[in-house]
Amino acid sequence: MRRPRLPLDEIILGDCLEGMRRLPDACVDLAFADPPFNLGKKYGVYDDRREVREYFDWCAAWLAEMARVLKPTGSLFVYNIPRSLTRYAAILDAIPAVRFRHWIAWEGRSMPLGKTLQPTHYGILWYVRSDAFKYFDVRGHHATCRKCGAILKDYGGKKDDMHPFGPLIGDVWTDIHRIKHNLRRDPHPCQLPVPLVERLLLMTTNPGDTVIDPFMGTGTTAVAAKRLGRHFLGFDIDPKYVHLGLEKAAREKETTIRGAHVSYYLGRLVTVRDEDYSLVEPVLERRQIHVRREHTVDHALPHVKLPLQLERLPFNRMSYRVNRR
Repeated sequence: MRRPRLPLDEIILGDCLEGMRRLPDACVDLAFADPPFNLGKKYGVYDDRREVREYFDWCAAWLAEMARVLKPTGSLFVYNIPRSLTRYAAILDAIPAVRFRHWIAWEGRSMPLGKTLQPTHYGILWYVRSDAFKYFDVRGHHATCRKCGAILKDYGGKKDDMHPFGPLIGDVWTDIHRIKHNLRRDPHPCQLPVPLVERLLLMTTNPGDTVIDPFMGTGTTAVAAKRLGRHFLGFDIDPKYVHLGLEKAAREKETTIRGAHVSYYLGRLVTVRDEDYSLVEPVLERRQIHVRREHTVDHALPHVKLPLQLERLPFNRMSYRVNRR
C-alpha cells in the first residue's frame, strides 16, 4: 500500500500509532517522545494508569514506528524516568533499524518510590539509525554563582584556557531548569522547557529538517522547531492540547543571532552550536575575570547587548540584535 506524503507543521488530533503508520519509511530527521509515564498523571482524556505489561506493549509499538520513520541520518530521543528508560532500551535494542548512542541525564528532583535513593535526574535515551547520523557540538554557558557571578568550576586550575562562553555540552545537563512558575506553565501535567528540546535539535538537525513528536501535548516540540527553523509533525488525542499547541506554534518566529539559530530563553543565551559561536560572540556582553593573581581572562556572558524586541539596526551601526524574523 502506497503511503501518503508527510504532512508538515501540523499537530494532528488522533492516536499516534494510527498516524505514524500512515507515514512513509525514513521520512523524518529527528523523532522525540515524552510519553505518559504510567504514574497516574491527570491528563485531559488519557488514562495514565495501565497494567504494566499492557503499557510496555503499547510503548513497543510506538517505539517501532518512531524507528521506522527515521532517516538514516536521523536521531531518536525518548524522555522518561530511568526505571522506564531501561525497559525502553531493551525494546529499542531489539529493533535492528536503530542502535544505542547515549544516555543523557537531565537534573531534576522527583519523589522516591519506596526504599531507594532520592531521584535527582530524568533520562533521555539517544538512538541513531546509522553511523551517518547528524551531530554538531553545542555549547552551554559556564556555571556561575547567582550572587557574585564567579565561575564555579575550577577547570583543574586552567581557567585561563577555558572557552570564553562555556564548555561543550556533556551527557549531564544541569543548566536547563524545569518549569516551576505557573505563569510559564500550560494546563498540562508534564510540560518540558523549550530549551531542552531546542538543545536536542541544535545537536542533531539542520534548518529545514523535520521533527516528529508522537505525544505533542501543548506543543513544546512544535515551538522549539519553529524557533530553530525546523518543520514539525505531532499527534495528540486531546483536542484542547492540539488547539493550544497549534496556537503557540503559530505565534513563534525563528530565533537567530546574525544568521545563526540559537536557543534563547528569558533574556539569556542557553545553547549555541560551536561552529556558530564566532557569529554570536560579537553581540554578547563581556567582562574580565581573575583566574590568577594579577591575571584576567575574557568571559562572555549569556546576555546579548541589545534587547530581543529591537529591530536590526542599519549596517553602518555596528550592532546586531537577537532576530526573531
